Amino acid sequence: MLNFLSNLLADAAGHTEFFAKGMAYLAAGIAILTGFSQGIGQGFAAGKAVEAIARQPEASGKITSTMIIGQAIAETTGLYALLIAILLIFAT
Repeated sequence: MLNFLSNLLADAAGHTEFFAKGMAYLAAGIAILTGFSQGIGQGFAAGKAVEAIARQPEASGKITSTMIIGQAIAETTGLYALLIAILLIFAT
């Protein structure tokens, strides 16, 4: 793998501007993929909270507030990924 990357970098030496832009776009795409995993995680957490409330309705307030705090923390991952993707696209 390391040999492949060194050959790739050596071949791109003459086309550094295009190579840098291409790699920035590739990295921005990878950064956006974290938004998908973050959405799946939030959906899983919300589903488990609904199951917990169904089992113990008297604890619904505590479960809901804990879930909302967890959702807010998980949402920051997607926002950071979006910010990094925008920076990668427009900074190059």
